[in-house]
Amino acid sequence: MSTEIRKVIIIGSGPAGFTAALYVARANLSPLVLAGVKWGGQLMLTTDVENYPGFPQGILGPDLMQLFRKQAERFGAEILNEDVTSVNLKSRPFKITADGKSYQTQSVIIATGAETQWLNLPNEQKLIGRGVSSCAPCDAFFFKDKKVVVIGGGDSAMEEALVLTKFASEVTIIHRREGFRASKILLDRAKKNKKVTFLTNSVVVDVLGQDKVEGVKVKDVKTGKEKELAVDGMFLAVGHKPLSDIFKGQIELDEQGYVKRIPQGDGPGKFQMTTSVEGVFVAGDVHDYHFRQAVTAAGYGSMAALEAEKWIEAQE
Repeated sequence: MSTEIRKVIIIGSGPAGFTAALYVARANLSPLVLAGVKWGGQLMLTTDVENYPGFPQGILGPDLMQLFRKQAERFGAEILNEDVTSVNLKSRPFKITADGKSYQTQSVIIATGAETQWLNLPNEQKLIGRGVSSCAPCDAFFFKDKKVVVIGGGDSAMEEALVLTKFASEVTIIHRREGFRASKILLDRAKKNKKVTFLTNSVVVDVLGQDKVEGVKVKDVKTGKEKELAVDGMFLAVGHKPLSDIFKGQIELDEQGYVKRIPQGDGPGKFQMTTSVEGVFVAGDVHDYHFRQAVTAAGYGSMAALEAEKWIEAQE
């Protein structure tokens, strides 16, 4: 174990983690960022990001994350592409293990984000990467002139479907309810697209095919009737799972596994980004299941960093 006790360790490297790193580094606290082997968060799986301020022409997700990273490094953040395997938040200094090495720190900012929910159907996991995908921007290209289905009813389902229309010949959005959670602008855009059709009150009960997707079995939730659709691809957009398993039993999580944000202190100086453990802060999609935007994650990252800085000062 390294005997050095760091002031701040940031776990995670999406917009929340890198923004926190930028702020902490600029406060001269030399943060260590344990970014993960697959660093950069969900934006690494996105093509055009058109709603991040400051990029009027849009920017590719991986390019945006590269810029976030460079900016944090410029001010002295140390970034390691290592996965955290365990944490001990029971006593200070906190201990964090990544890639077989142990680190000690006065404070922690958790910014591990969230990942795609799968349907866990009998054949689904076997066919991931063989027609089953959670990322249209990554994989749409492989479905040129093919038929695909998108599962979900929110903004991400509409976005996935619209990306797919650039390549696929037919895109069917399958949703278990009649109504959609998606914003009006995206729903309207999908409805206007001639390649998109909707199949509501329906759920996919299995993916068909041996070595690649050849179809899906769909059940009507009202009648219970099942039918098969011949398709070449299935894209998931049914929600996310917070990446919080390593924190189980260490800090308070809610029923879904999101880290609980527990404000501490009182009056105007009340901390907002605190958790059930003093000195442990949280930022981004690992606690925020409401907005889940890059810009809000970055905002939370700056808040967590400012509070961590203030807290460290108070300790000293």
